[in-house]
Amino acid sequence: MEASFPLLCTVVGLALVFDFINGFHDTANAIATVVSTRVLRPIAAVVFGALLNFGGALMGTEVAATVGKGLVNASTLNLHTVLCAIAAAIIWNLITWWQGLPTSSSHALIGSLLGATFVSAGNSNIMWNAVGTKVVAPMVFSPVLGIVIGFTLMLALTWGFHKVKLGRINRLFGRLQIISAGFMALNHGQNDAQKSMGMIGLALLLSHPQSDFVIPLWVKASCALAMALGTLSGGWRIIRTLGTKMIKLQPINGFAAETTASLIIGGASHFGIPVSTTHVISSAIMGVGTTKRVSAVRWGIVGNIVWAWVLTLPLTFALAAALMWVFRTI
Repeated sequence: MEASFPLLCTVVGLALVFDFINGFHDTANAIATVVSTRVLRPIAAVVFGALLNFGGALMGTEVAATVGKGLVNASTLNLHTVLCAIAAAIIWNLITWWQGLPTSSSHALIGSLLGATFVSAGNSNIMWNAVGTKVVAPMVFSPVLGIVIGFTLMLALTWGFHKVKLGRINRLFGRLQIISAGFMALNHGQNDAQKSMGMIGLALLLSHPQSDFVIPLWVKASCALAMALGTLSGGWRIIRTLGTKMIKLQPINGFAAETTASLIIGGASHFGIPVSTTHVISSAIMGVGTTKRVSAVRWGIVGNIVWAWVLTLPLTFALAAALMWVFRTI
């Protein structure tokens, strides 16, 4: 479907804005634990995370393909649909960032795309089976995996190092946590930046129809840079929620949580599943925390986070649908 060049530029620009916001909204996913355990100073941790986010964003396009062509029938959409979807996701991210809630930028974007498509092209053009298998099922199972694997790994580390003095443990895992935080940042960039790539790829496909869904190099580089710059801008509200409000972490806890989350996110990226990095790292921290005692986790904070998780898809769906309805009306 042919569209004006200015409108295409607007969509691409807005997608990069979303990627930038995603960077500072989800900075905590990679560096909250390494900051809260004081292994790295905040500024050093942010720069470290930004560089690895950039590198991760250049690794593969499997998730981008899922977002761009795997959830909706792209041939029935137009650029206004993509524009409304990105705008709704940005609004939701800014609201939840202001509240300090570590919600999923991935689910915000996907929920918005489904809502805008629902009004623009109708329910029949949403691939609900794919939504179920690649969005809803991972939304349910990835936090469960985060809790179970995080608990198991932390329990194993506790048994393995229970005779070692605390000071030596902190020094050892302080060094190891730099590696695990880097691995987390790399996987975060690989999974999250690809979602914006998918939206830009969809916009390009609508403007210049072709048989293959291709993500050009300039799109990869632009999204990688936008996310890295967003990461550099911080996101301290959510870092405080994940790193200090939910549970008090030691380096060994941070290492276990980051390693758990990295393995889950890396596996999801390999199979093109747009998993929520926020859900995974949050649940991994919960799993790690419960090895101390169940009361060590501040479940009131967790409850607020879970409510935000549950509401992200339906509320962004409704918000994007409303924006799309306004566009159609005017």
